[in-house]
Amino acid sequence: MGKNKMIKLLEILKGAKETFEEFAKKRGEGAAKIASNAEEKGGLALLTWHHFKVKAPYYKKATEGKFDKESSEKEFEKTLKKISLNMTPIEFQREVGRLEVLGELLIRDKK
Repeated sequence: MGKNKMIKLLEILKGAKETFEEFAKKRGEGAAKIASNAEEKGGLALLTWHHFKVKAPYYKKATEGKFDKESSEKEFEKTLKKISLNMTPIEFQREVGRLEVLGELLIRDKK
């Protein structure tokens, strides 16, 4: 096995041992960085800012060990039903961002 493949395998295995809170912290930091870069860029990138900014409170809650699976599942379903082509681009980005973060945390919580 080559060095690069070994490094990738070790990264995957390390991620498997990562706690839910650590996972949420890393994902939250990544989302915050993307949101900050988009805000700085301005213009159409602000749609990206709306998409990633909405994720912050969810990651924060999960990082603090306050993730409530039951209420998150309900919010996921409610958000999914809310998304439509009648939304403004900002509304759409916010709700899709919310759907993503909830889905991601619910899926990761199953591990």
